Amino acid sequence: MPALSYDPQPFFKRGPTPLARFIFFSLLSLAMLFADGRYGYLENVRLGVAVVLGPFQRAAMLPGQAWDVMAAYFASQTRLSEENQQLRQQLLTQGAVVQSAQSLLQENLRLRGLLQAHVRAAGNDIMAEVLYLGRDPFSQKVYVNKGSANEVKAGQAVIDDAGVVGQVTRVFPAVSEVTLLTEKDHTIPVKVERNGVRTLLVGAGTGHAPELRFMSANADIKSGDVLVTSGLDGTYPPGLAVAVVAAVERDSGLMFARITCRPLAGVDRSDQVLIVAAPQAGLPPRPEEVADRELPKRPGKGRRGR
Repeated sequence: MPALSYDPQPFFKRGPTPLARFIFFSLLSLAMLFADGRYGYLENVRLGVAVVLGPFQRAAMLPGQAWDVMAAYFASQTRLSEENQQLRQQLLTQGAVVQSAQSLLQENLRLRGLLQAHVRAAGNDIMAEVLYLGRDPFSQKVYVNKGSANEVKAGQAVIDDAGVVGQVTRVFPAVSEVTLLTEKDHTIPVKVERNGVRTLLVGAGTGHAPELRFMSANADIKSGDVLVTSGLDGTYPPGLAVAVVAAVERDSGLMFARITCRPLAGVDRSDQVLIVAAPQAGLPPRPEEVADRELPKRPGKGRRGR
């Protein structure tokens, strides 16, 4: 059954047909276009409509503009974060390059000093690099990367660009053991560069400064004096810088002065060293020491007349 409709039926159907309305408005549009294009009658109408609708247009555009602003803000934040990350990586990379450049510069300076020391020594010297420290933390010893295969011999002096580091004590095929001048009871014959006073520099062990032992209280030694090798032992070439006098303590109640020294060489920081050949050429052999019982006895005085 057809659905019942309760809407009241219009008594009259008024108004033109849709086709008539379409034709009418089409002709009206054409007329308005012609009048506006030919005479500009609608210009003021457009200006008025633009003034009235301007606020509504701006209000309608606000959500889009706000979205564009937010998108640009977050995009800029993301871009800035990425740029900061890239700059941090570049900074780390450049920092490593700068540090390696500084290290290379210092190494070049040390090598230049070693070359100058090589020229001064003018012997069959051997360049070596420190590999590692000794196992005993209380021993002042290091190992270098040159051994008997490189004609290194026990007893040779070891120096760096500043002065004497120590002495080769044991030699292996590929490495050598170097005892530092700060080792306990390690002795180096030295002399004061200022006045030529000869003495012995003796190491005092880990954590202690080397000393000049058995020096009289009135010895002509003062703080700041530079000590160089005397060359009297036949091991260290003469004239190599060893240490500088750090402090002199004189006590009238003691027979000897207490003189502490500061090594000039980098005994705890040198990476490259120079093994110096011992100056044995041209020296006569050391005479044998005579035992006390072999010394001739002094003739005793005769007894007085009985």
